Amino acid sequence: MMLKHIVMMKLKANELPIMLENLKQLENGLNDLLNHISVIEAWEVGINFSDRSTAMDLVLVSGFANEESLEKYKVHPKHLEVLSFIKKVIEEIRVVDYWV
Repeated sequence: MMLKHIVMMKLKANELPIMLENLKQLENGLNDLLNHISVIEAWEVGINFSDRSTAMDLVLVSGFANEESLEKYKVHPKHLEVLSFIKKVIEEIRVVDYWV
């Protein structure tokens, strides 16, 4: 079994160039975590292209061996750096954790 950790984010409304820059920086920062956090077993970052009003802007689909690994990820210094940026640019965030 694998623990799936899904995070969906909606960026704060800004002018389009600022939003796109924040989105790219967020995508790069999240993908860089793979280079630093060994407990990550699966990783996918997706940028939304839908224009539906209910759509989020970015999704992270990640996998971990167990809850302990997820907790190690959550407190890892590199994750905390990205989380600091997320708090500055994100308007809304939703999380789902489940077993597959």
